[in-house]
Amino acid sequence: MASDLSAPPVLSTPAEYTFIDDPTLSSTIAQTKQTKRSDDELYEVYEIARTAADIQQNGWRHIALQFPDAMLPDAPWIVNALRKELRSVAAHLQGDGEENEEKPAESQRLYILADTSYSACCVDEIAAEHANAEGVVHYGRACLSPTSRIPVIHIFTKQKLDYYTITESFEKEFQDKTDKVVVMADVMFQDHVLPICELLRERGYTTIIATEIVRDPTGPIPNRNIIFSATPSEDEIVHNLNEYHLFHISTPPTSLLMTLSSRLASLRIYSTPSSPYITDSTPLDPSATQSLLRRRYGLVIRLATASIIGILVNTLSVKNYMSTISTLKSQIAAAGKKSYTIVVGKLNAAKLANFAEIDGWVVVGCWESGLVEQEGLWKPVVTPFELGLALQGEESRVWTGEWWGGIEGVGTSWAEERSAESIAKQSQVEEDSAAAPDLYDIEGGVDDEESEPPEFDLRTGKLVSNSRPMRMAIRSVPRSGAETNDVLSSLNQTTASSAAIVRRAAGDVALVNGVASPGAEFLRSQRTWQGLGTEFGTEDDEDSTVVREGRSGVARGYTVGTDETRT
Repeated sequence: MASDLSAPPVLSTPAEYTFIDDPTLSSTIAQTKQTKRSDDELYEVYEIARTAADIQQNGWRHIALQFPDAMLPDAPWIVNALRKELRSVAAHLQGDGEENEEKPAESQRLYILADTSYSACCVDEIAAEHANAEGVVHYGRACLSPTSRIPVIHIFTKQKLDYYTITESFEKEFQDKTDKVVVMADVMFQDHVLPICELLRERGYTTIIATEIVRDPTGPIPNRNIIFSATPSEDEIVHNLNEYHLFHISTPPTSLLMTLSSRLASLRIYSTPSSPYITDSTPLDPSATQSLLRRRYGLVIRLATASIIGILVNTLSVKNYMSTISTLKSQIAAAGKKSYTIVVGKLNAAKLANFAEIDGWVVVGCWESGLVEQEGLWKPVVTPFELGLALQGEESRVWTGEWWGGIEGVGTSWAEERSAESIAKQSQVEEDSAAAPDLYDIEGGVDDEESEPPEFDLRTGKLVSNSRPMRMAIRSVPRSGAETNDVLSSLNQTTASSAAIVRRAAGDVALVNGVASPGAEFLRSQRTWQGLGTEFGTEDDEDSTVVREGRSGVARGYTVGTDETRT
């Protein structure tokens, strides 16, 4: 049958699209269109002088330069300009006023990080360590999450704004000059906040509050500090933040949009041409945040009945990501569920689909990358804040409308409370087992799991019998007093020292090193491909098939055994 194809399909990005208009670019973050700028403009936009001065002051010899995709075309120019400026600064410090262009800059090396392991807003410490970098210069907008190992210089870049257009837009949004308004801007436009606030005060607005950048993702306004004014005071503004409106310059990322919408009275956005979070076809509307929050709550309900939860590590640079993982493990274990920690780099649906046994995911990332769009994903992916809601019981799960996307606000009080409840319940089981060791052999006897109220999926109304597999595992092992104590202690372990899978009898839970493993149970009972040499099966199964020598060589001429076959 003749094919309609006149040329082979495109399976990769064509060379002519490199660094320009990538047709494979994600729909959620649009690539900023490049405009031709002069050297003088680039020198000012990328703050070459300040960058060189800071590098020289810190004494760095190996420097990593991290760029978002939209700024990569300017990376070679920035490296050359930075080298010249570093020579000039070094010569000035040595008392030599003339710049020596012939002298190679061997004392300082610059490395371009052209691809980040996770989100572009986070500092890629892993890639920087591969280059033995002593510091990182991060260009473009940033989440400002504190790093754990390598110091960083943030260059947000200098962007121009038309003050007249902004003030006109502000007056259309707020016609009452007594309105309480907080003015905030993306980090790329932060330098314009104070001048704009002064213009608005000159036009008669009496309660205009300016903000400044501060590295505090857990603040009432993430990474922003309210500039102190006599009336009202800063404490009064923070305490009554829900009475203030927000005027945001440049479209914020979705996670920040949802956070701000849940804390302030209203949110108005002034879109800028170089906003990195908006496309021409899908602009973000602040009024859509309520529907977004309803969708997030729907994911919370889905995860409430999950039995196996994957802890998805989406950053290796945020300072407290390890302690957050430990907190999440404690929360999940206290709820009687099983957790697995997985690192996959940049997320996509194909990677997560490989883990079919995972019923839902919780992301360990910064406050921006912690929000993962659900499009194309098979299982729900939530933030640590949403996981805390999902693990609470139906009688205590109350959502006030507040939302948070990152790991910085993750506390341990709820985990400690649930852990205390779990320990107390396990102690009671031990006492009952010691007092009546034959309890589980009594016909019609009731154990701890059966005495708890049934759990239903609120979306489908069906009874869920396996939402707490780590508590159910207590019934699936021999019930002598010593063995019960061993099982109870093993249920608190979150990892096993060996991957050996123990064969189990019908009706029991698969164990790995004596610890109940829902993942191993899923492998035995539901996965169609179990790998070569698996120990699962019945006693009548034949031995594993002997491995035979197959084809070898390349596609133009395979070799099968001693015979050569041409294809």
